[in-house]
Amino acid sequence: MRDSDNPWGSVASELSHEASRHGRGGRHGKRPRFFGHGELRLVILDILTHGASHGYELIKAIEGLTGGHYAPSPGVIYPTLDLLAQQQFISISEEEGGRKRIAITPEGETWLAENREHLTHIHQRLKARAVGHQLRKNPQMKRALENFKAVLDLQVNQGECDEARLKRIIAVIDRAAQEIAQLE
Repeated sequence: MRDSDNPWGSVASELSHEASRHGRGGRHGKRPRFFGHGELRLVILDILTHGASHGYELIKAIEGLTGGHYAPSPGVIYPTLDLLAQQQFISISEEEGGRKRIAITPEGETWLAENREHLTHIHQRLKARAVGHQLRKNPQMKRALENFKAVLDLQVNQGECDEARLKRIIAVIDRAAQEIAQLE
């Protein structure tokens, strides 16, 4: 896409280039992708069902949804918005002062409705991640998890682990999971 075709102008292209040049985001970053293929589009459309927005506000809304653990960079958000506009799922209009107002279209609402189940799974995953993050902040939980990983590594990766031993390890893990699930 040429900058003249881009409703965000050359600023988004420069920000995207800057982010990729410094190795943040994308597949070359240290962290795995927060959203799977197409999921950010669903999240953006869902946010827009609550009212029109601007790019920066969408970034902040996504950061809020993830409990502050992920905020898409301009180099991620603006190309995604470009794609949604090309698919006619959003409309982009210029406001006084040059800001771009983004609103969901009827086509976007239809596509969102067709993918509501997937969106529900995304929200469940975000909630589970938030709970997991809170657990890992507890020093005793962090110690216990690190101990568990170290013991598993020693038992499975560092020594002889035949099929029978592996089955016993799996049974212990399953029993622990059941016991934790039954706690009140």
